[in-house]
Amino acid sequence: MNKSIFYHAGCPVCVSAEQDLVDLIGLENVTIVHIGEDRSRIQEAENFGVRSVPALVTPTGSVLHINYGASMEDVKQ
Repeated sequence: MNKSIFYHAGCPVCVSAEQDLVDLIGLENVTIVHIGEDRSRIQEAENFGVRSVPALVTPTGSVLHINYGASMEDVKQ
């Protein structure tokens, strides 16, 4: 994986974290995944180890849970 992946669900906490993250590392270095709109990527996020959103998966596969917006269980409902 060459870019980080930022998973979020569109809540205010997530949107704020997305803006801060893009400002920090640049849009060209991250793929933004709104799992509230693209529910097909929920399993992918869970496979990486994402347990809550917003979360950033680094190119090395580390999962960085940022603040707390919603658990993955809440997102699935």
